[in-house]
Amino acid sequence: MTEQAKVPAIRFAGFTDPWEQRKLGEIVSIGAGAPPSAFSAGNFLYVKVDDLNESSHFQFDSAQRVDANTAVKPIRKGSIIFAKRGAAILGNKVRVLGKTAYIDTNMMALEPRGVDADFLWLFINQTGLYRIADTSTIPQINNKHIEPYPVDIPNMAEQQAIGTFFSRLDDLITLHQRKYDKLVIFKKSMLEKMFPKDGESVPEIRFAGFTDPWEQRKLGEIVSIGAGAPPSAFSAGNFLYVKVDDLNESSHFQFDSAQRVDANTAVKPIRKGSIIFAKRGAAILGNKVRVLGKTAYIDTNMMALEPRGVDADFLWLFINQTGLYRIADTSTIPQINNKHIEPYPVDIPNMAEQQAIGTFFSRLDDLITLHQRKLELLQNIKKSLLDKMFV
Repeated sequence: MTEQAKVPAIRFAGFTDPWEQRKLGEIVSIGAGAPPSAFSAGNFLYVKVDDLNESSHFQFDSAQRVDANTAVKPIRKGSIIFAKRGAAILGNKVRVLGKTAYIDTNMMALEPRGVDADFLWLFINQTGLYRIADTSTIPQINNKHIEPYPVDIPNMAEQQAIGTFFSRLDDLITLHQRKYDKLVIFKKSMLEKMFPKDGESVPEIRFAGFTDPWEQRKLGEIVSIGAGAPPSAFSAGNFLYVKVDDLNESSHFQFDSAQRVDANTAVKPIRKGSIIFAKRGAAILGNKVRVLGKTAYIDTNMMALEPRGVDADFLWLFINQTGLYRIADTSTIPQINNKHIEPYPVDIPNMAEQQAIGTFFSRLDDLITLHQRKLELLQNIKKSLLDKMFV
């Protein structure tokens, strides 16, 4: 039987030749590290395994800098570096050196010879060198694992086209990651500055036109506390029946649940806009607080707070910011009861300012979610194309 030609499922136009299988040792020079004792302080990067935690593709920095040592061969810019010993191998942290550097003895370098560095990095990242590691004792990768490792490669022009494409896609992913990270940090900062600090009656930042001091109220004065009912109280139907596990599938509004039930006139439903959260167990500590997007029933391990004369978005922000887990009884199994909720102090402005704050953060959350979805979409596209653009 004739061996089928090696070609990927998706290719750039103009490339039709089958890919060639080579041994990794034929297309790289293997570089070794040296101990810190071999160097004095200087300006060259000295990359250790921990430094790989601070990068994702290119390695431009290191915690330690050293002087050149003529007895030690430096690792050239463009080489692929990774951990060769220990549990770090399993993390598949493979980087491309952005500068000529020295590396620690727990690392290994592969300098490309007649293969595109970006393509080789993609291949190693995709296949995972940890799969060839010796894991009989301490995980390790040695020359004997690297040299015979099979690599499917196209001609240089196609390698470069693939390497450039994924490099640009990575730049786009990084751009959205940074936008997302900045928005998350911005939200955190604004939450700290738009709510009064302990002992103060006005926040550091306010919308124009609001000057009145905030009023301290007890949480029990501005909410009605709702309780849950067991699944046995219901038959199957169309109403949400929210359990603690359902909170894992949302971040702000709760629009869905794994179980749906029929109405039960003996059980009071929880109204749309109520704040729901776990009231018992370790889930309290995760601070998973949600706003009901539909009228629903809840499980007995949950509690609901229906706003009365307070804006629901503002109240959700306050509870998320302060963390009700801080008032939980943790002497045995963590739990929150009415006795914890009712006296809990809440600083609130007038309704107009509550709504302005709630709307601002709701729109900010929408923007964060938008960038998160774009980021996830790009990451999924990359994953799919990596599967289809390599043999």
